[in-house]
Amino acid sequence: MGRDAQAAVARPGGGADDDASWKDDPWLGVFPPELSRQPDPYRLLARLRQYDPVNETPIGVFRLTRYDDVVRMLKEVPSGVRFADGSTFSGDLPLPGGPSEFILQEDPPDHTRLRKLVSQAFRPRAMDRLRARVEVLTDELLDRVAERGEMDVIADLALPVPSTVICEMMGVPIADREKFTEWTSATTHLLAALLSPADVVERGIAAVKELTGYFNALVEERRKRLGDDILSDLIRAEEGGDRLSPSELLSQSIGLLIAGFETTIGLIGNGVLALARHPDQLALLRADPGLITGAVEECLRYDGPILLSVRITREDTRFGDKVIPADRAVMCMLAAANHDPARFDDPDHFDIRRTDNEHLAFGGGVHFCLGAHLARMEAQVAIGGLVRRFGALELRSDEVVWGRSLFRVLGSLPIGLERAR
Repeated sequence: MGRDAQAAVARPGGGADDDASWKDDPWLGVFPPELSRQPDPYRLLARLRQYDPVNETPIGVFRLTRYDDVVRMLKEVPSGVRFADGSTFSGDLPLPGGPSEFILQEDPPDHTRLRKLVSQAFRPRAMDRLRARVEVLTDELLDRVAERGEMDVIADLALPVPSTVICEMMGVPIADREKFTEWTSATTHLLAALLSPADVVERGIAAVKELTGYFNALVEERRKRLGDDILSDLIRAEEGGDRLSPSELLSQSIGLLIAGFETTIGLIGNGVLALARHPDQLALLRADPGLITGAVEECLRYDGPILLSVRITREDTRFGDKVIPADRAVMCMLAAANHDPARFDDPDHFDIRRTDNEHLAFGGGVHFCLGAHLARMEAQVAIGGLVRRFGALELRSDEVVWGRSLFRVLGSLPIGLERAR
């Protein structure tokens, strides 16, 4: 599947609600990266699930939309993240430190080796030790906006919490945060380079080059004074022999920085937006702060930042009345699975007391999100602190402003605040 094939197919326009037009549209209005910026992608995904739940697009990429099919693909079907020729869905751009060598883009045994190397820092016990730091940071950020009576949830909370934490974990100077925040959002589009416009890919390539230069300098400086941080651990592994190559060191450093905060911005921002739009649920959480754990899980299910995960089939695989051939890219539409009425009662209803909530927001199988515990903890502290500290969260605009990331991440969310009584 090359860029020429992509260019030959008209880009989706969202489609109409008329049933016939949906049946005649081979895209059914659902394809990234446009999907992340749809006001209501779940309506589109529901149509896709209704009319063609195992859908082959005009460029040969399949999409799965039913919960059971997605779970089976992620956890049971022989699959990986690389094609038989070793290439990836990102297009394998020839960039040192690019996405093709990051953990998410590797199959075992390389994936196993890399994940084992970095997983220690993201284990639940490590997250528990970090919680106190996140609580202090959240309180400091909320102190700054308390007197203003308003805030931008993204700039004032959702971005600084996870970006500060991952910087501290990795040993990256927090003072450089503004410098690489723009680079990271541009770089995410390289994960779907085969489907992205040329100018978007060019911006992503330029951003990777900036990040590569930044981390090359940082690594050389850190080699002189290794510390107790993830970057130092990666350098030690590189110097330990064949466990980590120089290009792998760059890829893991850049990838972990991006993964460590980009999607958590979306989780916190989208979660606050959902609560502001559902004052009854906000009132429940304010009355019982203990509901925060379930509230964050519902935020992940209801409107999480990652809408899909790609797998490559290893053999011909049947889903219902269709067979997906071997060595085909399959988009596991996590967002569609999380709103499948065959799995979740009243799935389009936002309910923070939902108990049966085995959502797929973090994917599944060997590539289950390494930072899931960290993201959950940060969201629980940040959203819980905001709700506990202030009364009604008043949206200052009905217009939703999306960021430049490939993911479903808000760029801005202005709200009015009143002190909790």
